[in-house]
Amino acid sequence: MTDTQETWLTQESYDRLKAELDGLVANRPVIAAEINERREEGDLKENGGYHAAREEQGQQEARIRQLQELLGNANVGVAPTKSGVALPGSVVEVYYGDDESDTEKFLIATREEASAEDEMQIYSPSSPLGGALIDAKAGETREYLVPSGRTMKVTLLSAEPYKG
Repeated sequence: MTDTQETWLTQESYDRLKAELDGLVANRPVIAAEINERREEGDLKENGGYHAAREEQGQQEARIRQLQELLGNANVGVAPTKSGVALPGSVVEVYYGDDESDTEKFLIATREEASAEDEMQIYSPSSPLGGALIDAKAGETREYLVPSGRTMKVTLLSAEPYKG
């Protein structure tokens, strides 16, 4: 995440992400020891094991920072209770342009929020589409900017709290 914004998470998602963070932090000494072991093998320019261990360390540290920021700005267990208004944590159904048959149903939340079994599409509240829909009421049409620079119309058909 690039900007600090409040993120809605269920208690289950928060606990799962916190356990992942705790596991990564606990694994730091293991990675450091592996890097030291590989460093002692000799020439670092040709030491693939050393470079692989450093790469793994970098990826883990990036994930630790991401999880710390996400969990630090989490609004835990406060799911939207209103139907008919698109809020973070809502499952919304929309149609695009003037084609009422071109509908899509998705969750407005972070990718970490949906369960692994859930195959529902997710749009972040900070994405152009998610941001355009926040606070929209059923029947309301909003516009958002697509990557090509054009604007797209989207109409909210329904919004219900995510049940996870």
